[in-house]
Amino acid sequence: MHQLEPFVREAGTGPGVVCTHSNASNSGQWRGLMDLLAPAFRVFAPDSYDSGKSPAWPSDRVISLRDEVALIEPVLARAGSPLALVGHSYGAAVALIAALANPGRVRAMALYKPTLFALLDTETPPPNEAEGIRNAVANAGIALDAGNKDAAAEQFIDYWMGAGAWKHTPDQRKPPIAASVTNVRRWAHALFTEPTPLAAFRALNIPVLYMVGKRSTPSAHGVARLLANELPQVELVEFEDLGHMGPVTDPETVNNIIARFLARV
Repeated sequence: MHQLEPFVREAGTGPGVVCTHSNASNSGQWRGLMDLLAPAFRVFAPDSYDSGKSPAWPSDRVISLRDEVALIEPVLARAGSPLALVGHSYGAAVALIAALANPGRVRAMALYKPTLFALLDTETPPPNEAEGIRNAVANAGIALDAGNKDAAAEQFIDYWMGAGAWKHTPDQRKPPIAASVTNVRRWAHALFTEPTPLAAFRALNIPVLYMVGKRSTPSAHGVARLLANELPQVELVEFEDLGHMGPVTDPETVNNIIARFLARV
């Protein structure tokens, strides 16, 4: 397949940092962090497939996390080596797979709640801690099949942000989110079928800031339980009052922790 180029935001000069965003979001979620890091780092924030200004996934084949890594490979190359990776949710899962693909070029990682749900299914066959997101995806799929993007977005957003979150989302923000949630089955397939075994992450012998919003979901907490015990140099930071979307809902709180971590590793 011809190499496509993602849209990427860039700011600053210095050692490279690449930031990958969550589902139903885009690179714009990292604007505040980019401003914070730009005086000391060269920061890149790409849009993933079908997000922001990046191209659509061009294949009939169901996407994998490795495909997401391949899209941002030109960005990783521009960031130079060794670089730091910052990721949130799906983007944090992509960052982990990118690091394993070429661990020698990554010096540190800052991750907010990676969603590598395949690790939960490998540990314990369903039903397990991933049932909530599995059901949300199934219900969103039913809504999409009925032509109701709004209801699909409600299923997805309310799972991650709490009941009623979609209803309280400003009307002007809803259309791009609802459009992106049409890819919910694809996201779930990539996360639930990722073949990397848990033990493989022991190879990432680099400083890892693992951030947890205590108000997140059982699925995200379950992945954290597994990964935080496997990464050799993990630093766990728990935000008492934040949920899974902490980097979006409370960017200043999260970004300051990331900036301090990157400044000292």
